[in-house]
Amino acid sequence: MKKYIITTLSIALLSVCLFSCNDNLDINQNPNQATGAVVTPDLMLASIYANLASDINEYNKYGSLMAGYMFPGDGISGFSDLYSYNFTSSSYNTNWNDCFAHLRDIQAVIETAEADEKYAYFGAAAHVARAYTYQLLVDEYGDVPYTEGVRGGENISPAYDDDAEVYKSLINELDVAIAGFKSADADPNALKFTSVTDPVFGGNTTKWIQFSNNLKLRLLVRAAGTEIDGTVQAAFSSFSSEGFLKENAGINPGYNASNRQNPFYTDYHSNTAGSRATYASYYLPTTYLMTFYLTTVLSGDTAENAFEYLEGKLIDDRRGALLYRDYPETPNFQLGNETAGRPKTPQYVWLESVLKGRDQDFVAFYAFELYFLLAEAAATGHELDGDWKSNYLKGIEESFRYLETNISGSLVQGAKPEDDVEEYIANNENSPLVNPEKATTKEQILEAIITQMYIASNVINGHEAWSNFRRTAYPKIDNVGRLPNRTFVSYMTASPRPDQLSIRLLYPQTAERDINPNTPDAGNSYSTPIFWDKND
Repeated sequence: MKKYIITTLSIALLSVCLFSCNDNLDINQNPNQATGAVVTPDLMLASIYANLASDINEYNKYGSLMAGYMFPGDGISGFSDLYSYNFTSSSYNTNWNDCFAHLRDIQAVIETAEADEKYAYFGAAAHVARAYTYQLLVDEYGDVPYTEGVRGGENISPAYDDDAEVYKSLINELDVAIAGFKSADADPNALKFTSVTDPVFGGNTTKWIQFSNNLKLRLLVRAAGTEIDGTVQAAFSSFSSEGFLKENAGINPGYNASNRQNPFYTDYHSNTAGSRATYASYYLPTTYLMTFYLTTVLSGDTAENAFEYLEGKLIDDRRGALLYRDYPETPNFQLGNETAGRPKTPQYVWLESVLKGRDQDFVAFYAFELYFLLAEAAATGHELDGDWKSNYLKGIEESFRYLETNISGSLVQGAKPEDDVEEYIANNENSPLVNPEKATTKEQILEAIITQMYIASNVINGHEAWSNFRRTAYPKIDNVGRLPNRTFVSYMTASPRPDQLSIRLLYPQTAERDINPNTPDAGNSYSTPIFWDKND
């Protein structure tokens, strides 16, 4: 596994805000304060990607709750906005605030690289980080300040750009990044990446370009069929010839067990002192989710310790056992169902398949997602690298592979992902959600792809699963009777929508609405969908 170190000096330098909102501040007045001449892009990139990992982690947590992967167990108070989906301008503000704070550092690297060509590699990698960060923002908020954003005191009231137009800009930005990597490769004076300054690929430019292609594919697949479809369809033929990254893109800026561990591990297991993490103490899988592993789901734990058996959808004991402690009797329930009492959260629900270690890589893009995106693209007329069936099956295989790989990158003893796929299909031979031979219509093919993406993304890629659900309405839910094996929707939902869910987050009141008169009025969390949301 890759390991990178951020020095104490680097951390100190990177903490400097290069774009202060105070126009009167002159950083050169303090001889002990770092200036732009000291905080160079090679010192900043590792921190930028550490921050990106933290941002993705926050969106994954929110997405995992919204997509029905987990819910708060017994004895956990609060979460009233989650139970009702009536989000306010105070809900999940970290998702917005941290992204824009981190975008300032990204912008600093980009501008430095534009002024000094020797930093071309770092500028290109910063463009990738900016495209990734803005996609996170658009997918939850819609319109965002892109063109005039992150200028600090230069413009504290930036205009908002239309969400669809931002997507178009992000497609172009990834092309700019790719061109930047190639330009740097051709420039002997360009400062090279090292294993310390590049916390993602350790200086492998080809992988950076492939990663950029992956991110571009995600944008195109999501935006296909929308108001920018003309741009999208043209861009499907403009991928760089290096192809796609067919491995997990892992960020590791020096995670360790003593003072700087993987943020996902911190949230779902314990801190560096060994104290049990909040999410490890709070959350359990939903009954709806467990139906994708068990044909008969043991649901809930009432006050009398009685259990209810419900019909499931698929058989997937291998992944169920890899993911959950005490599987197949892992406690589960439905969000907002207080009539029987929520089950208690046992010690560490999730197993080593996702909690591999304190210093594990933080995956910014999973190999399984790439294959499912290629499958969907192929199913809609864009065979970029194989047909839909081959990519679909490879996506399932990569899901097994990730769960069966240890922290060192090796398969656990006895693991054979290819055989797991064959057994999975055999156990669900007649289901078009698993067996590609049974998915014969366009609707069945799309449902199979998105459902398998949903299963593979369980608790590790929740923001993408949530976006895919809003975009496609898959996997299917049935709210009639609110049976917990048919829907993940909260019993306490206040949403007037047909699917009874929220569709967006609202702009933060203090950090945005109170200081920027250009902030759009998004209404409430049930209105003003993101431009690619076809379920409204």
